[in-house]
Amino acid sequence: MMKRVLPIVLAVATVVFIWIAWVQSGGIERHRMFSARSPEEAVRLLLTAAKSRNWDAAYSRLANAGEVEKAAFARDLGGSNGSLRTYATLENFNVWGLHADNQEATVRAKLHYSTAVGPLDDVRDIKVRNDGSGTWKVVWPTSKVPKLAPQVIPVNYLRWDVINRGAEDDWGVQNVDSPQVRIVSMNALQRPDRVVILGEVVNEDTVPAYVNVNAALLAPDGSPVAQETSFDKISHTLLPKQVSPYRIDFPGMKLQQIKSVRMDAKAMLVPATADPVIAVTQQRMETDALGKKVLRGELLNQSGQIVNIPHVVASYYDANGKVIWVSDGYLDQELLPQIPVGFAVDLPDDVAGKVQTYHVVVNYYQKNNS
Repeated sequence: MMKRVLPIVLAVATVVFIWIAWVQSGGIERHRMFSARSPEEAVRLLLTAAKSRNWDAAYSRLANAGEVEKAAFARDLGGSNGSLRTYATLENFNVWGLHADNQEATVRAKLHYSTAVGPLDDVRDIKVRNDGSGTWKVVWPTSKVPKLAPQVIPVNYLRWDVINRGAEDDWGVQNVDSPQVRIVSMNALQRPDRVVILGEVVNEDTVPAYVNVNAALLAPDGSPVAQETSFDKISHTLLPKQVSPYRIDFPGMKLQQIKSVRMDAKAMLVPATADPVIAVTQQRMETDALGKKVLRGELLNQSGQIVNIPHVVASYYDANGKVIWVSDGYLDQELLPQIPVGFAVDLPDDVAGKVQTYHVVVNYYQKNNS
């Protein structure tokens, strides 16, 4: 009898010890992570894996993995071709359900990326499917980037080179006369949490210029209260006769504190080209999924080279042609030749109702000349 009982006892004890070890090593947690029991949890677990760039784990969360290439999935969340997203970090995300039944659901995710040029938000409505066993998995979009046929794009754009006195002057040249630039308009606004100075600047010269606009707020006694620069809310490189909007923010300031504003436009001579040409199409004012007023449109890279990081600067005008707001935004997706990419930049609700016209200019950054 003991010969029969002892093996059974040993077998049961072995199973118990294995179960205890499994629990202590996180087995329950791994099982929970493998089996998402709600649509929100499925999206949350996928994004957690994407946050650590564990693309294999994230890809395993897909219900339609057979329809989506893993490399394309990783590019969608992690960027490609030196785009801003390739240099970004997914810091955190928010997930909430929009619709659900027993089989399918729609979950909205707001992804917060940190980059060298500031935070980026990406809002996605993600479909989730129940696999029949109670586990939810994500249905990833299967859209593919179109592949264009080989073609020849003529290169006939203007180009300005600079012959330097020394190798240390290979970018902005300081030992020649600065290009002539002029501030053509200036408007001071009081916003709830800041004073904003905005307007337009023009390059009046026959050579390209790298431009920064600076402003100082002056107290009644003429002393400067605060000084700021346009930073990236401007198109810095201006070709001859080109106009750019600018915006300068003074956080925490009130117009009542200010008697006057001192403006200054700094310019340097730089080499530049008129290529790549980036067309702006399909522009329209809309309300986005989060209820914000935005200007949407599409950018079309008409050249034959990749634009790694596009930067949109939009100026808005009232019925009198006065600049009443300037907004900007970086695209986290690269511009491939001849393929349109959508953009959206937001503006305050109280300003949107006064807008009669708007104008968009596009900066760009490329790895091969940055």
